[in-house]
This record gives sequence, C-alpha cells and structure tokens, in this order.
Amino acid sequence: MPEVIKIEGGHTLEGEVTISSAKNATVALIPATVLAHGPVTIVGVPQIADVESLTKILNLLGVQVEERSSDHLIIDPTNIQNIDLVDDAVTKLRASYYFMGALLGRFGRVCMKMPGGCYLGPRPIDLHLKGFEALGAKVTYDKACYTIEAKELKGAKIFLDIASVGATINIMMAAVYAKGRTTIENAAKEPEIIDVATLLNKMGAHIRGAGTNVITIDGVDKLMGCFHEIIPDRIEAGTFLVIAAACAKKMVIKNIIPQHLDALTSKLQEMGVDMDIDVDRITIRHTDKLVATDVTTRPYPGFATDLQQPLTTLMTQAYGESKVVETIYIERFKHCGELQRMGANIEVSTGSASIKGPSSLFGTKVVATDLRCGAAMLVAGLLAEGITEIHDVYHIDRGYAEIDQKLKNLGAVIWRETIE
Repeated sequence: MPEVIKIEGGHTLEGEVTISSAKNATVALIPATVLAHGPVTIVGVPQIADVESLTKILNLLGVQVEERSSDHLIIDPTNIQNIDLVDDAVTKLRASYYFMGALLGRFGRVCMKMPGGCYLGPRPIDLHLKGFEALGAKVTYDKACYTIEAKELKGAKIFLDIASVGATINIMMAAVYAKGRTTIENAAKEPEIIDVATLLNKMGAHIRGAGTNVITIDGVDKLMGCFHEIIPDRIEAGTFLVIAAACAKKMVIKNIIPQHLDALTSKLQEMGVDMDIDVDRITIRHTDKLVATDVTTRPYPGFATDLQQPLTTLMTQAYGESKVVETIYIERFKHCGELQRMGANIEVSTGSASIKGPSSLFGTKVVATDLRCGAAMLVAGLLAEGITEIHDVYHIDRGYAEIDQKLKNLGAVIWRETIE
C-alpha cells in the first residue's frame, strides 16, 4: 500500500543531526565491488531504497551480500556469474548503469536493460557508451537491452563532451583491467568520484587524478578485496542546512565535509543566514530576515543541481526576487508547480525560475515528483501553515535515510499514513 508523509508546519526546530553517508557514492561503490577477487567490506552504508535494489542485482549475479549491522555490508563476488541483467530491479534505479562499466571491466561483456531512475529530462548514456567503445568494446541495442562486449579492453585517451559523473565513474571502472593506460579528459570532479577511485585503489587499481579534470588509469591484472568507509552525503547535508535556515532556532549539522558544501554555504551567507563552519560540522542560528539571491547550477565545485530544488523553497521566504538558472537538467522545475499550489510566487520559463518573496505557504496535497523535489516539499511542509500531505514518498526514501526520524528528533511534527 502506498504511503504519504504528513507534516504539521510552523514548528521551530532545534538540536543536532548526523548526516548519513553519500547516496551518490554508495550507488557506485556497490557495483564497483564486483571488480574484486575477494570480499569487500563497506562501512557507513545509508539505509536507502537504492541499496536494496543494488543488493538484489548483486544477488542475481551470484554475489554474496552479508549485512553485519545496519550500515555494514560485506560483499563477496568470489562466485559471481555474469548473467544478463534483465530483471525489473535494474530498471528501478538509474545507478544500475554502473554495472555496465564494472561487469565490462571484469568479464569483457555485459548485457542489461536500460536503467531507470527519476525523470529529470533527457539523461542519455551515450557518453558512457562512447567511452566503452574507445576502450575497444562493441555496443549493440536490441529489445531495450544493451550488449557491450570486447575480446580485450585496451587503454585509450577519452575526452568527455560533458563532465558527466556517471560516465567518468563507469569508464574508470571499465578501464581498471584494460591493457595499458586510459586517460579521461574533461572528467567530472565530484567528491563521489574520488571516493570510488579510493575504493578501487585500495583494491589494487592504479588511478591518479580523481577530483581533477584529467584522470589516468593504468590497467592491472587483478583486484582484491578491501575495507572502505563511505564519505558523508553532501546533498543530505545541504538539505539540512536549508531546513535549518528555514525553520531552526539553532541546529548543528554533524558528519560533513564543509568544503564539499562551499557553493551552498556561500549562497546561504549571501541570503543572511547566521552560521559557524567548523572542521566536520556547521551550526546555523535563526535569522529574522532572509534576502533574495541568484543561483546557477554547475558541475562540481559549482552549485549542485540536486540542491537547487530545496533551496527554491527557502527562496520563497526571502525578501526580493531570487532567480534559479538550471544548466544541468533544464526540466528540473516540477517542484515549482507544487510550491505554487502551496502559495509560492514563482514564474518558470525554460531552464530558469524567478521566485518573489516572502510568501506565506499553506499546507495542501503535493507530489514528490522526484527525489530532490521531495526534499523541497519537506522544507515547504515544515514552513507551511497547516498540514502538508506529500505523495509518492518512495522517491524521498530512495535518497534520504531515516529522514522522518531525523526531523522528529529536531522537533518536527511529521508522520506517515498508508493510503488506499
């Protein structure tokens, strides 16, 4: 039975919150483990629905997954079988495409259905496929399945037309066993890429330059198991920074890497948010008056597209006119329609939105059309007068671990109900 999240708005939040490990790193780290010839222990695995889907795919491949505790996975690919991935679990989440690079690297062949995930406009995987072809693989597409195979993968120089996170990670995974040296130019620089490269290097890969725009991978013959702890989730951290700025008396956001959040914290400071930034935590105090600001999304280290949606909700409370320009996913404005239903003054045009504030928000029925729209609706529900009812909350559960409990611990009035 589907669930809804209900929030009674207008309550002031206070306290501490500990951020979970990075969703966008986790969904690549789990597929990367199939490259190892031995057990890989991953610590800090967030309790999100995507982990369940990835575990199911590992099980289909004959990989043993042992859950030692709630956040501790031991993944043993010793008896892996490279079966065709045509199960529905593959189409449930976009990150299943990381099995393309991992299985191609390990076996020289992969066959799988087109990956799914949130619809944010066109999200082609042609850069991934071009990268595989550059390494010597042949790509065929038939009956909604990709077959990618190579007699031998050979190192190559690959230039990415767009600094794509997914393509950077996928090519990196395919190249770890390729003969010779692979160079990825115009590589994405996101922290999650560094985390995946760190895991692969612990296994025995030779990867240099992760976090810069040129990554080199020298192929090796064998990777072994290792122990790895996932970095904190900068998007969850950013979401809580926005929540704190919106409705907290004082909130301490713990287990973060502040430099991963520079683009957001500088914008919040422009808006007048009172904050102290420490080594692994940020403290935010109540601000009487927020001022409008402009944001343009860019690849890391620019302003994250994933934080544009929750920040838009905060902008409805700022004095003046704010503008959001989206350069990554130009259709990422479905949350604006939901905010308008709650009383926000927003005008949307192609690839941008103008937000006039401050606006009083009122609780109503809204839909989490995608994961970060769900985050925007949570912020809106906490701010709104009355009760907000959020539908399609499975999107929220895909990326935010135990979000209801974390908000309850801070003083939010939030609960779930099953609907017919």
